[in-house]
Amino acid sequence: MADDHKKNVVAIGICSLLLVAMVVAFIGTHHDSKYDSYNHKGVSDSKKAIQTICKSTDYQKTCVNSLKSSDTSNPKELIELAFEAAKKYINEAAKNSTVLQSLQKDPRAISALDSCHELAERAVNDLQRSYDKFKAFDVSNFNNMLSDIKIWLSGAITYQETCLDGFEDVQGDAGEKMRQSLKTAMELTSNGLAMVTEISSGLKSLSVQGFYNRRLLSKDLPDWIDVKTRILLQAQPQQIKPDLVVAKDGTGKYTTINEAMKDIPKNSGKAFVLYIKEGVYEEKVQFNSSLINLIVIGDGPTKTRITGKLNFIDGTNTYQTATVAIQGDNFIAKDIGFENSAGPEKHQAVALRVGADKSLFYNCHMDGYQDTLYAHTYRQFYKDCVISGTIDFIFGDSAAVFQGCTMVVRKPMDNQQCIVTAQGRKEARQPTGLVLQNCTIQADPGYYPVRNKLKSYLGRPWKQYSRTIILESFLDDLIQPQGWLPWNETFALDTLFYAEFNNRGPASIKTQRITWPGVKELLASRVQRFTVSQFIDADIWIPSTGVPYAPGFIFPVLEEDQSVKYSPISPDENKDLGREREKTSFISSPDKSSDPEFDLKKESNRRNQCRNIIYKAKFHSKVDTTITNRAGFDIFGT
Repeated sequence: MADDHKKNVVAIGICSLLLVAMVVAFIGTHHDSKYDSYNHKGVSDSKKAIQTICKSTDYQKTCVNSLKSSDTSNPKELIELAFEAAKKYINEAAKNSTVLQSLQKDPRAISALDSCHELAERAVNDLQRSYDKFKAFDVSNFNNMLSDIKIWLSGAITYQETCLDGFEDVQGDAGEKMRQSLKTAMELTSNGLAMVTEISSGLKSLSVQGFYNRRLLSKDLPDWIDVKTRILLQAQPQQIKPDLVVAKDGTGKYTTINEAMKDIPKNSGKAFVLYIKEGVYEEKVQFNSSLINLIVIGDGPTKTRITGKLNFIDGTNTYQTATVAIQGDNFIAKDIGFENSAGPEKHQAVALRVGADKSLFYNCHMDGYQDTLYAHTYRQFYKDCVISGTIDFIFGDSAAVFQGCTMVVRKPMDNQQCIVTAQGRKEARQPTGLVLQNCTIQADPGYYPVRNKLKSYLGRPWKQYSRTIILESFLDDLIQPQGWLPWNETFALDTLFYAEFNNRGPASIKTQRITWPGVKELLASRVQRFTVSQFIDADIWIPSTGVPYAPGFIFPVLEEDQSVKYSPISPDENKDLGREREKTSFISSPDKSSDPEFDLKKESNRRNQCRNIIYKAKFHSKVDTTITNRAGFDIFGT
């Protein structure tokens, strides 16, 4: 048995490299490149490989320059080196932020640079874990592995962009210096995402059975959350048996949340439950990235409330105004209220900032005014929550789905208008966006009488490729007939991606909707990818929590309505998925005159044999390793 296992590992390793090389070879021979200044004749195999790898990226010269000192032609190693190069440049930018900070006198500039240092560390961490996972290259779990890497690299891009956002309204040249310091790092991070996206779409085109669309089986449940914990998430407060208890009235071990956090284990492999009893906790709370697998439960979102009032007007940058910040992956909150009480006159004032992958909020409230919920990065799911605010009160660049939630629009200042969402996707390849499914958008009682004077809109584009999908939701009459609002004149109107699908309510009628190129009318088949199962890989991680969710559409849908003029598919619509390809695209057509023995059918069979190896490995079958010796790498010239 041990020998069989070793043989399987060897076979899988060979085929992993073979499949990556197949995709890279395809990119090099079929990609429409704007970067044609290189002549492959007379250059080394390493240079050829670098040029091929870099053809899928937007910053090709930066890509080539970062790899030119390498002497490998192994495509997997080159991608790993690209991650390392990006990490190196971000670390340098972090050092520069410290140097710049020492030269500043403006408190806002100092605060922005301080945030940059923290955000750079987070970006480096995302690149490091992307590198580690790609290096391990779990061939039996391609889809999940590449989904993780794509969302983490997207997070690294967002953190660098957030650093630069902190310099808005800051005097002096610190912001421009930081932008120049991050320029190469941001380009390299973008390149890394482009490479992985190409590999992801390429492997999908190979159609290896079991790679894609595989629902989670009971034996696949994450080991950090056990049956007892799943039951706990469905329990009443009196049935809870937590690991730690915080009680404002002194009936627990701690009276403050920050005091209790000192005793929460770091990097725990198992779920850890923190129970916060009824009370109003006036604290600034940050659950750092080391506090993973943490479950926080309260007595109800109107009973257990964490509140603060930091805000932009009084001198705090938006990123740091959050009353509660969550950064540890696999975070779950249930029956908690998060609040920033600063008020509309204080402008940006975040109640909750979430930068935790696979984070979940169940029956929670997020209350504030401008910028209430900062859905910052990674995959997030909100179930049966209430989010209230005025301007851009759900914003950020996560892949976030809100299911069965209520968005309550509050009364703004007399010179303001209300906007529910402001999604911040910077690049078309980022697998991010805001999805509101079976939600309700309604007016707060205090706002209702003035809703026609102080107008409300569904969203506006914070960044170039802003993406928001509203489906199967109830839109009350506070939303203006035009639906969406521009950010600044014509900014992003061509590149944003906004869609409404199968909604109901007085404001769901789209006859007067704005007609920007980025506002789409979609068939059900094009909306399907934004349902919770597909968009945030929900079937992999949500079932283990016991929290109910709908994986696909909730209501019956028509695939096509003859009365609707559907939008054509734009080049950027599915760029985060990679390019669609025919399977035959991966059967290369070498110069037969240079190799009269070449047999195209035989090479195709070798590829199919490797696909079979991976399929068997996925389900722990015995692998015939003799075929890997025949497969070889000669078809790639390596």
